[in-house]
Amino acid sequence: MFFFPPKLPVTDEQRLWVDNGFSRLEKLVGRRRMLEAKVIEPTAEDFPDAYSKTPESLELLFARVCGYMRVDRSTLKLEIFPDETEELRDLLPSWSAGAQGPAGVYLHAHLREHVDERTVVAIRGSMMKDPLSLVATVAHELGHVILLGGNLMNPDTEDHEPLTDLLTVFLGLGIFTANSAARFQQFQSERKIGWSTQRLGYLPQPVFGYALARLATERSEHKPDWTRHLSPNVKADFKNSKRWLDENPQFVAMAKPIG
Repeated sequence: MFFFPPKLPVTDEQRLWVDNGFSRLEKLVGRRRMLEAKVIEPTAEDFPDAYSKTPESLELLFARVCGYMRVDRSTLKLEIFPDETEELRDLLPSWSAGAQGPAGVYLHAHLREHVDERTVVAIRGSMMKDPLSLVATVAHELGHVILLGGNLMNPDTEDHEPLTDLLTVFLGLGIFTANSAARFQQFQSERKIGWSTQRLGYLPQPVFGYALARLATERSEHKPDWTRHLSPNVKADFKNSKRWLDENPQFVAMAKPIG
């Protein structure tokens, strides 16, 4: 039987960016946060509140993710903004999901007209139809709250959006952001049926797979049970990356005790 060495699903440039990103996040929010973070799963245990696609359900979910990411809910104002592309899907013969605009918006308090108002996190209304992507969107926007709102990062930093995606992995919300990185959706109406590709976030799916493997390696998790929730493609990228990291420990520069 032949055994082939594992092949990384990412380029050397992408691998080095993730490795460097983990080091940067360790300095910004602390290595202990990463080691102690609970990897949140799409289960009734982690999300026990009934979800009914209503603003009330969104509030419960939002507060729970705030708790998981150690963000003070009382400092934030949650808003919902309309999704104009929902009407376009019904009116146009063809529709492109890539034109749907942002899934969420972060606006720091000091950027608003009234400086005494709270920081705003706004979620696109149609996101409420998909709890998985909704959690991913909330996690990303709360990442902005942590990095930008906490004055840990300059908003002009060139890669602050991808690093915010990486922060969701670093703090235990990576299952949601990775699975939402590229998803296929079917739609049907009286006039047409078809499919569209929906992408959330700024990191490609293989990079999420490597980042999750990096997280597991840093936490000395050989075969973490939470990988059962990863989509097939993300799980394949995770497994290949984990095997590669296990066979190349010299590239895991952060693997050291908490100090």
